[in-house]
Amino acid sequence: MMLKKFVDPLPVMETIQPSSYSRNTLYFEVSMKEVMQKLHSDLPPTKVWGYNGRFPGPTFRVKRNQTLQVLWKNELPEEHFLPIDSTVHGAEKDNPEVRTVVHLHGGATPDTSDGYPDAWFTKDFKEVGPFFAVKVYTYPNQQPATTLWYHDHAVGITRLNIYAGLAGAYIIHDEEERSLSLPHVPYDIPLVIMDRSFNKDGSLYYPSQPDPPTTGVNPSIRSNFFGDTILINGMVWPYLEVEPRRYRFRMINASNSRTYQLSLSNDNPFIQIGSDQSLLPAPVNVRKILLAPAERADVILDFSSMRGQVITIQNDAPAPFPTGDLPDPDTTGVLMQFRVSNRLLSTDTSKIPSTLNAVPRLKERNAYQTRNLLLNMSHDQYKREIHLLNNRLWSDPITEMPHLWSIEIWNFINVTEETHPIHLHLVRFQVLDRQRFDKEIYQTEGSVVPIGPRIKPVANEQGWKDTVCANPWEMTRIIVPFGPYTGLYVWHCHILEHEDYEMMRPYVVIK
Repeated sequence: MMLKKFVDPLPVMETIQPSSYSRNTLYFEVSMKEVMQKLHSDLPPTKVWGYNGRFPGPTFRVKRNQTLQVLWKNELPEEHFLPIDSTVHGAEKDNPEVRTVVHLHGGATPDTSDGYPDAWFTKDFKEVGPFFAVKVYTYPNQQPATTLWYHDHAVGITRLNIYAGLAGAYIIHDEEERSLSLPHVPYDIPLVIMDRSFNKDGSLYYPSQPDPPTTGVNPSIRSNFFGDTILINGMVWPYLEVEPRRYRFRMINASNSRTYQLSLSNDNPFIQIGSDQSLLPAPVNVRKILLAPAERADVILDFSSMRGQVITIQNDAPAPFPTGDLPDPDTTGVLMQFRVSNRLLSTDTSKIPSTLNAVPRLKERNAYQTRNLLLNMSHDQYKREIHLLNNRLWSDPITEMPHLWSIEIWNFINVTEETHPIHLHLVRFQVLDRQRFDKEIYQTEGSVVPIGPRIKPVANEQGWKDTVCANPWEMTRIIVPFGPYTGLYVWHCHILEHEDYEMMRPYVVIK
């Protein structure tokens, strides 16, 4: 169904307030609930799942080194309203349909509070997964100022739980950031980007089969899902009336499978100041920003000379990326609209500093070891494609066991036709380079033969990251310091349909 664009204002998620606090610890209780929420003026209320009953959930804004304790409560129905494939690991029929576990994406968090996929729990904790450890999660927030996000991570149904609405923004502030005089609240706004499809009655549509359908399995998982409608902060194609001044937007790609390549309709640049895990060394003016699932871009838009203008955020990324179909310019090719129509309420004292953050480059010579990790595909008993990490299943023995505070180079060798956004829990890392290798030789001989030079990351990818685009027929090298905790974590592709069906592996940080 075709919905009109730019008829609803952009919602700004409320900042969650603690239930109680003591010394430097804030305590929160957050309930996951099923609610009916208006996502467009012309749609009836849509059934969604939300943290504290809102989709997206409330925004956490915390100070560095301020400890949070959160009791995540599952108050959802016992039956899922989206199609569950019980042939997927973790989603078997003997497991509860509705299971949840919260992951703070990008958080440097003790493993018991990380949201391990098998640490799920049901309503009122009546049933719990085999790795469930604690009801109250602890977030130390010892990281520099950055934009994180939180979302569900239950094994086998992550794609469905996030699609239902279980996601929200989580922002860490610190004194170094504050001293830079960047735009601040209310001119500092998260933009949670998702694609969705709707049935005629306004309900969320998620397909129960791939195309063509899978014989012998119903419902069946699919390799990707791309909605035909774009939502920002839970509203379909919204608009935002802005003042002629500088704004800070924290863009979070919370879509299941869709990568975005964003630009502004007036051809002005984004002034990017941060990526996944911190501020960049210096602002970068970019005409286009590539944002794969789970990646973030912290940008400033300067509307001060645009009084009276109407500007849209556009998208021209193919789906699947990079070899799929281009977006429809009337639907998935646009995200939202800015209207520079409000009067200036106060003098804009914000700044765009020439330098932002010291990001010391990690040295290859300090790496303890290099791991060559294949991103490949296989087929299951139903002849469906399975995306794999190093040709292993989720249930295979753990093979990655880095030592605490060791530095390793992980070399992702992508032998598929799709870009995979690879995310490592717990850590932050730096992108070293990318290098193409000969596709024909690999397909005939199985050998990885590099062609061409190693290409350094572009300027807006030279900060700290936790998710990296590993492109087809390329080697993507990252350098990773493992810490600050030991324990059991995971690494995976953040295309949710991939991670739910085998493109996820556990790893252990050991002493």
